[in-house]
Amino acid sequence: MQFVCPLIVVKDIDKSRNFYENILNQKVKYDFGENIEFEGGFSIHLESHFKKLIGNQDVIKKTNNFELYFEEENLDRIFNTLKKNGIEFIHEITEHPWGQRAMRFYDFDFHIIEIGESMQSVVIRLYNNGMTIEEINSKTSMPIDFIKKNGL
Repeated sequence: MQFVCPLIVVKDIDKSRNFYENILNQKVKYDFGENIEFEGGFSIHLESHFKKLIGNQDVIKKTNNFELYFEEENLDRIFNTLKKNGIEFIHEITEHPWGQRAMRFYDFDFHIIEIGESMQSVVIRLYNNGMTIEEINSKTSMPIDFIKKNGL
């Protein structure tokens, strides 16, 4: 058996495609009409069609039990774009105890989306802010070999 991708259910496939494609810069791999697969390895599926596949059961919104995770080096730019588009934030850009900056918000169908810095860029930022390799290791729990390989 091979895992293929997470699939999230959306009310308006065109609106969701526009959000993922034009705001989050994801590239469409396949468009099957009611199901769109993105190169990043996830798919969106039209709710009206999906409900038929699961025996017309309700699709429950805002369950807060699943998220799609993306990485972006320019969090401020994407944050401003999301703000301009009226996105509901769970939390704006925050720095986690391990040093990674990230934000969480809902897409138009209330799926949780997280966008964070890559740990490579966290390591570089912390180093550029004057931390030693040992201090970065202690803060991030990244192995010293990882820290040394990723720009230091």
